[in-house]
Amino acid sequence: MNENIINTILLAGLFLALFAFAELLHHKFKVKAELTRKTVHLGTGLLTLLFPLWLNNHWFVLALCSSFLLILLFSLQFNLLPSINGVNRKTRGSILFPIIVYGCFLVYNQYESLIYFYIPILILAICDPIAALVGKKFQIGKYKILGHTKTLIGSAAFCVSAFVVTAISMSLLSQVIINEILLFSFIIALLTTIAEAISQKGYDNFTIPVTAIVLLIFFIN
Repeated sequence: MNENIINTILLAGLFLALFAFAELLHHKFKVKAELTRKTVHLGTGLLTLLFPLWLNNHWFVLALCSSFLLILLFSLQFNLLPSINGVNRKTRGSILFPIIVYGCFLVYNQYESLIYFYIPILILAICDPIAALVGKKFQIGKYKILGHTKTLIGSAAFCVSAFVVTAISMSLLSQVIINEILLFSFIIALLTTIAEAISQKGYDNFTIPVTAIVLLIFFIN
C-alpha cells in the first residue's frame, strides 16, 4: 500500500511537470498550442505505461485519472492551460483521455495481460499525433468524411504506425505466432484507422482504444 501511495505521488508529479513544460513551451518559446497539445498527448500516453508497473490497485489509477480530469475540466471552465486548451476547434479529447486510460486499466486487470493496456494506449499516444502532424505537413489526398476533412497521407501514417506498434507489442507481450501477429496487427491497424477517420471533436481518444480493445479480446480470447 505504501509503495502504491509513493508511486501515485511520483506519477502525479510527473504529469504536473509535463503540463508545466507544455506551458513553458507555449508562453516562453511561443510554441503553438496544436504542437504543445500533441506533446502533452504523447507524454501522458507514455507516462501511463507506468501504471501497470507501478500501481497494483485500480483505485490508485482511478484517483490519478479523476484528479487530472478535474484539473482539465477546471482549466476549460476558467480558460487555463492554453498549451492544451488553446486550439481553434472544439474538442473533448483531453477530457476523454483520463477516462479511457482508466477503462483500459480495468480491462488489463480483468484479463491480467499487459497487451490489453499497452496496445490501445500506444496506438492512441503515438499513432494519433503522427497522423495529425503528417496530414497537416503534407496535406496529400484530402477527403471529407462526416463533414470534416482528413488526408489520405495522414490516415496512411496512422495505419502504418498502428501496425508497427501492434506487431511489436504482440511479439513482446503475447504467445501468438508470427503469422497471426501480422494478420491481427493489420486488422487492428485498419479498423483503428477507420475509427480515427470518422471520429470528430476529439472523440477518437475514445473510439481508437475501444476499437483496439474489442479486437484484442476477440482475437486473443
